[in-house]
Amino acid sequence: MKKEFICIVCPRGCHISVDGDNISGNQCKRGLEYVKNELTSPTRVLTSTVKTTFDNLKRASVKTDRPIPKDLIFEAMRVINEIEINRPMNLGEIIIKNICDTEANLVLTREVN
Repeated sequence: MKKEFICIVCPRGCHISVDGDNISGNQCKRGLEYVKNELTSPTRVLTSTVKTTFDNLKRASVKTDRPIPKDLIFEAMRVINEIEINRPMNLGEIIIKNICDTEANLVLTREVN
């Protein structure tokens, strides 16, 4: 079964084909590693927003500080949707440690006050 990928490791965006054990189209080793990871255990950095109680900022941007397994994104979003910030916080502060047991922390990507 043939699969097609567009590598997202760098701006080049190589079109990589996988047909059985044959991988072609990558222009560097990073593209090869990317496709192998996509086939075995795909991960993504999750970006989103959380509610706040501040009138001047109804939602604040957040992200995971490392990629999490792609199959846990919806579970992580359920957790994120329950959060409400009610105190001033700084850029980079951890909102949730080890979200969904992924070893990734959910951090603020802007100041909240």
